[in-house]
Amino acid sequence: MNTHDAIIIGTGQAGPSLAARFSKAGMKIAVIERKLFGGTCVNTGCTPTKTLVASAYAIHLARQFCNDLQVDWKKLKARKDEVVARSGIEKWMTGLPNCEVIKGHARFTAPHTVVVNDKTLISQKIFINVGGRARIPAIPGLDEVPYLTNATIMDLDILPPHLIVLGGSAVGLEFAQMYRRFGSEVTIIEEAGRVLPHEDEDVSAAVLDILTKEGVSVALNAHNLVVKKLDSALNVHNITGSHLLVATGRIPNTDDLGLDKVGIATDEHGYIHVDEDCATNARGVWALGDCNGHGGFTHTSYNDYEIVAANLLDNESRRISDRIKAYAVYIDPPLARVGMTEAELRKSKRPALIGRRQMSKVSRAVEKGETLGFMKILVDAENHQILGANILGTGGDEAIHCILDMMYAGAPYNLMQRAVHIHPTVSELIPTMLGELKPL
Repeated sequence: MNTHDAIIIGTGQAGPSLAARFSKAGMKIAVIERKLFGGTCVNTGCTPTKTLVASAYAIHLARQFCNDLQVDWKKLKARKDEVVARSGIEKWMTGLPNCEVIKGHARFTAPHTVVVNDKTLISQKIFINVGGRARIPAIPGLDEVPYLTNATIMDLDILPPHLIVLGGSAVGLEFAQMYRRFGSEVTIIEEAGRVLPHEDEDVSAAVLDILTKEGVSVALNAHNLVVKKLDSALNVHNITGSHLLVATGRIPNTDDLGLDKVGIATDEHGYIHVDEDCATNARGVWALGDCNGHGGFTHTSYNDYEIVAANLLDNESRRISDRIKAYAVYIDPPLARVGMTEAELRKSKRPALIGRRQMSKVSRAVEKGETLGFMKILVDAENHQILGANILGTGGDEAIHCILDMMYAGAPYNLMQRAVHIHPTVSELIPTMLGELKPL
């Protein structure tokens, strides 16, 4: 039986940094990881997928000048694998002073008590950072075919002749576009009436247009799906393909932690209930990252670490509600969004202003030959605070931070409107757009 100052279960984006802070503070800690150090982001999420997205982008550009370009899939995969191998998180953890790293599956057995590999660990502070995994829908016939997820597709040694993507949200769209650019035939099957159904309709329509112009087939309003296994292929929604990627959402890895042993509350999907400090209803237990349902992104997971560390070690009072919703979808061009959508704002009946600009009117985009998409910004008509924005266009995932930082500063939009941005950039047209606001 071992007693520690803190136990951290899982090594996603929050756990390792928290371990490092505790170690620096002189605390005796135990870090438990059952599979992959670094979690989804490093191993099967952001790092490998954005490496492949970058390769797909380079191929797409090269095809503008070389019609008979051939793709070496083995080299593409090798580059992705090499980038992933650089993470070094396990080495980092094992090198921390006063840190015991244990490989195995942790389960609660009693308050303040965790068992892993038949070893009992006790601590007054336990932090859950177990992340999530692909949600597999109950579709007839699905369990009879060798389907892929965002994790298992990373090990694919061949380029699929025809990839069927089940799901038209961020993960599905990123894989669909990249594999189309690699040379696969690709079909997206989406239950909703549009791709990215949680975005504004104009955004969804623009993204659909971008994908279809690249040769991605999209089947919308796809209900009552059935998967059929064929001799050397499979069929979904009367579409026959060689491979099937299931990208229909995520679920948390909380079902086998023994949470019921200590009364830790979860919602109907398994996400752990936490308060503004990431604390659960069980005394001395916190939940950080994807498993608490507050964000589901690498940056929100890391912010959970910052909140917990600041409140426990720095005598601060940081809260989950302090952060502004922000994320990007890494299709090309990327879609970046912060704050409210136009639909949410209209529903609120709040007096507001709106500004729009097509990327074809942005010099930097024209010079790069990448004029697809548009930018849009929403402003409170009374106090002039920026309420939300999206940029679907080249460099949008970086330019959006001009707006995000203004929102965090609580500054009125006209402060940014008068800023002098560098030419030629995508960001320089944000002040111009703010000078052309109209009533929503």
